[in-house]
Amino acid sequence: MTTEGPVPSEPTVRRVTGADAAAWARLFRGYRAFYELPDDDRAVATTWGWVVGEQHGMTGLVAAAADGTLLGLANLRAFARPSTGTTGLYVDDLFVDPDARRSGAGSALLRAAGDLAAQRGDTVVRWITAQDNTRARALYDRHATATPWVTYDMAPSAGTGAPPRPPA
Repeated sequence: MTTEGPVPSEPTVRRVTGADAAAWARLFRGYRAFYELPDDDRAVATTWGWVVGEQHGMTGLVAAAADGTLLGLANLRAFARPSTGTTGLYVDDLFVDPDARRSGAGSALLRAAGDLAAQRGDTVVRWITAQDNTRARALYDRHATATPWVTYDMAPSAGTGAPPRPPA
Protein backbone atom coordinates (compact mmCIF):
# COMPACT_ATOMS: atom_id res chain seq x y z
CA MET A 1 0.00 0.00 0.00
CA THR A 2 1.34 3.40 -0.92
CA THR A 3 0.48 6.63 0.73
CA GLU A 4 0.24 9.66 -1.46
CA GLY A 5 0.06 13.23 -0.30
CA PRO A 6 -2.62 15.62 -1.44
CA VAL A 7 -2.67 16.31 -5.15
CA PRO A 8 -1.50 19.90 -5.69
CA SER A 9 -4.04 22.04 -7.44
CA GLU A 10 -3.38 23.61 -10.82
CA PRO A 11 -2.17 27.19 -10.48
CA THR A 12 -4.76 29.87 -11.15
CA VAL A 13 -3.96 32.39 -13.88
CA ARG A 14 -5.29 35.93 -13.75
CA ARG A 15 -4.42 39.43 -14.87
CA VAL A 16 -2.00 41.37 -12.68
CA THR A 17 -3.38 43.94 -10.26
CA GLY A 18 -1.73 46.77 -8.36
CA ALA A 19 -1.55 44.51 -5.30
CA ASP A 20 0.85 42.22 -7.19
CA ALA A 21 3.61 44.83 -7.57
CA ALA A 22 6.19 43.38 -5.16
CA ALA A 23 5.65 39.72 -6.08
CA TRP A 24 5.58 40.53 -9.81
CA ALA A 25 8.82 42.54 -9.46
CA ARG A 26 10.48 39.58 -7.70
CA LEU A 27 9.51 37.30 -10.59
CA PHE A 28 10.49 39.82 -13.27
CA ARG A 29 13.88 40.34 -11.63
CA GLY A 30 14.29 36.55 -11.67
CA TYR A 31 13.48 36.53 -15.38
CA ARG A 32 16.02 39.27 -16.05
CA ALA A 33 18.67 37.47 -13.95
CA PHE A 34 18.07 34.24 -15.89
CA TYR A 35 18.93 36.10 -19.09
CA GLU A 36 21.93 37.70 -17.34
CA LEU A 37 20.52 41.20 -17.59
CA PRO A 38 21.71 43.66 -14.94
CA ASP A 39 19.34 44.52 -12.11
CA ASP A 40 17.65 47.71 -13.29
CA ASP A 41 15.01 49.40 -11.13
CA ARG A 42 13.98 51.68 -14.02
CA ALA A 43 13.36 48.76 -16.40
CA VAL A 44 11.35 46.90 -13.75
CA ALA A 45 9.26 49.99 -12.89
CA THR A 46 8.67 50.89 -16.55
CA THR A 47 7.62 47.37 -17.50
CA TRP A 48 5.37 47.12 -14.42
CA GLY A 49 3.65 50.36 -15.46
CA TRP A 50 3.06 48.98 -18.94
CA VAL A 51 1.58 45.66 -17.83
CA VAL A 52 -0.53 46.87 -14.91
CA GLY A 53 -1.73 49.89 -16.91
CA GLU A 54 -2.16 47.85 -20.10
CA GLN A 55 -0.10 50.41 -22.04
CA HIS A 56 1.52 49.71 -25.42
CA GLY A 57 -0.98 46.91 -25.98
CA MET A 58 0.50 45.00 -23.04
CA THR A 59 -1.27 42.70 -20.63
CA GLY A 60 0.28 41.02 -17.60
CA LEU A 61 -0.79 37.59 -16.43
CA VAL A 62 0.33 35.82 -13.27
CA ALA A 63 0.03 32.22 -12.12
CA ALA A 64 -0.82 31.86 -8.44
CA ALA A 65 -0.79 28.92 -6.06
CA ALA A 66 -3.88 28.09 -4.01
CA ASP A 67 -2.51 30.22 -1.15
CA GLY A 68 -2.13 33.24 -3.48
CA THR A 69 1.66 33.06 -3.84
CA LEU A 70 2.69 34.16 -7.33
CA LEU A 71 4.53 31.37 -9.12
CA GLY A 72 5.06 32.86 -12.56
CA LEU A 73 4.32 35.67 -14.96
CA ALA A 74 3.62 36.27 -18.62
CA ASN A 75 3.96 39.72 -20.17
CA LEU A 76 1.92 39.79 -23.37
CA ARG A 77 1.63 42.32 -26.18
CA ALA A 78 -0.78 42.71 -29.08
CA PHE A 79 0.77 43.02 -32.53
CA ALA A 80 -0.53 43.66 -36.02
CA ARG A 81 0.05 41.13 -38.79
CA PRO A 82 -0.08 43.24 -41.98
CA SER A 83 0.56 40.30 -44.33
CA THR A 84 -2.68 38.66 -43.18
CA GLY A 85 -4.68 41.67 -42.02
CA THR A 86 -5.00 40.08 -38.58
CA THR A 87 -3.61 40.50 -35.09
CA GLY A 88 -1.55 38.28 -32.84
CA LEU A 89 -0.54 38.05 -29.22
CA TYR A 90 3.18 38.14 -28.44
CA VAL A 91 4.56 36.59 -25.26
CA ASP A 92 7.38 38.99 -24.45
CA ASP A 93 8.33 37.40 -21.15
CA LEU A 94 7.38 34.09 -19.55
CA PHE A 95 8.95 33.12 -16.25
CA VAL A 96 8.21 30.63 -13.49
CA ASP A 97 10.00 30.84 -10.14
CA PRO A 98 12.63 28.07 -10.08
CA ASP A 99 11.06 26.67 -6.89
CA ALA A 100 7.71 26.40 -8.71
CA ARG A 101 8.96 24.68 -11.86
CA ARG A 102 6.96 21.56 -12.73
CA SER A 103 3.99 22.97 -10.79
CA GLY A 104 2.00 23.47 -13.99
CA ALA A 105 2.41 27.25 -13.85
CA GLY A 106 4.17 27.51 -17.23
CA SER A 107 1.54 25.40 -18.97
CA ALA A 108 -1.25 27.32 -17.25
CA LEU A 109 0.22 30.65 -18.39
CA LEU A 110 0.56 29.45 -21.99
CA ARG A 111 -3.01 28.10 -22.01
CA ALA A 112 -4.26 31.40 -20.60
CA ALA A 113 -2.37 33.31 -23.32
CA GLY A 114 -4.03 31.08 -25.91
CA ASP A 115 -7.45 31.65 -24.35
CA LEU A 116 -6.90 35.42 -24.28
CA ALA A 117 -5.82 35.39 -27.93
CA ALA A 118 -8.95 33.43 -28.88
CA GLN A 119 -11.18 35.87 -26.97
CA ARG A 120 -9.54 38.79 -28.78
CA GLY A 121 -9.81 37.15 -32.19
CA ASP A 122 -6.03 36.92 -32.63
CA THR A 123 -4.73 34.42 -35.17
CA VAL A 124 -1.49 33.41 -33.44
CA VAL A 125 0.34 33.45 -30.12
CA ARG A 126 4.06 33.92 -30.73
CA TRP A 127 7.26 34.11 -28.71
CA ILE A 128 10.99 33.56 -28.95
CA THR A 129 13.43 31.86 -26.64
CA ALA A 130 17.13 31.18 -26.52
CA GLN A 131 18.28 28.19 -28.57
CA ASP A 132 19.94 26.67 -25.50
CA ASN A 133 16.96 27.16 -23.16
CA THR A 134 16.20 23.46 -23.35
CA ARG A 135 14.01 23.28 -20.26
CA ALA A 136 11.68 26.01 -21.52
CA ARG A 137 11.75 24.60 -25.04
CA ALA A 138 10.51 21.24 -23.71
CA LEU A 139 7.51 23.08 -22.26
CA TYR A 140 6.97 25.11 -25.43
CA ASP A 141 7.14 22.01 -27.63
CA ARG A 142 4.13 20.64 -25.74
CA HIS A 143 2.06 23.75 -26.53
CA ALA A 144 3.27 25.15 -29.83
CA THR A 145 5.24 24.49 -32.99
CA ALA A 146 8.77 25.80 -33.46
CA THR A 147 9.04 27.86 -36.63
CA PRO A 148 11.86 28.04 -39.19
CA TRP A 149 12.10 31.82 -38.80
CA VAL A 150 15.32 33.44 -37.61
CA THR A 151 15.11 36.54 -35.41
CA TYR A 152 17.31 39.59 -35.96
CA ASP A 153 17.91 42.69 -33.82
CA MET A 154 19.15 45.97 -35.25
CA ALA A 155 20.24 49.01 -33.28
CA PRO A 156 18.14 52.12 -33.91
CA SER A 157 19.65 54.53 -36.40
CA ALA A 158 21.99 57.13 -34.96
CA GLY A 159 21.03 59.56 -37.69
CA THR A 160 22.68 57.99 -40.70
CA GLY A 161 20.79 55.97 -43.21
CA ALA A 162 17.44 56.76 -41.62
CA PRO A 163 14.46 56.47 -43.96
CA PRO A 164 13.17 59.75 -45.35
CA ARG A 165 10.30 61.48 -43.61
CA PRO A 166 6.91 61.18 -45.28
CA PRO A 167 5.83 64.21 -47.32
CA ALA A 168 3.89 66.85 -45.42
